[in-house]
Amino acid sequence: MPGAGHLIQTRVQKGVIFFIAIPAMFVIGLMLKGRLFPFDFTQPLVGLAALATLATGVPYFVASMLGLGQGVVTDVAYEYGNAFLIVAGLLNMLVALDAYDVRMGRK
Repeated sequence: MPGAGHLIQTRVQKGVIFFIAIPAMFVIGLMLKGRLFPFDFTQPLVGLAALATLATGVPYFVASMLGLGQGVVTDVAYEYGNAFLIVAGLLNMLVALDAYDVRMGRK
């Protein structure tokens, strides 16, 4: 869950911001008709996009179970939606690394 590492370490303000911002980016990506890419590593960029969106965590699994993120290629905002979905996952990875650095005393 985005921000959970910071919340566990009693960094409440950062944790709440990440808890709200990352799922919000993910939802905006879905609303812009973005696609949750399949794990197809015969096309490397599609596989990497799938890994990036998977890194969002709980929002990804909820959207998958509800059948969201089919993507509408003909929609004018399709690429923007994809960008929001991918960046939400990548940002969540950075947030997890930040929580780890805080735990290890590097920050």
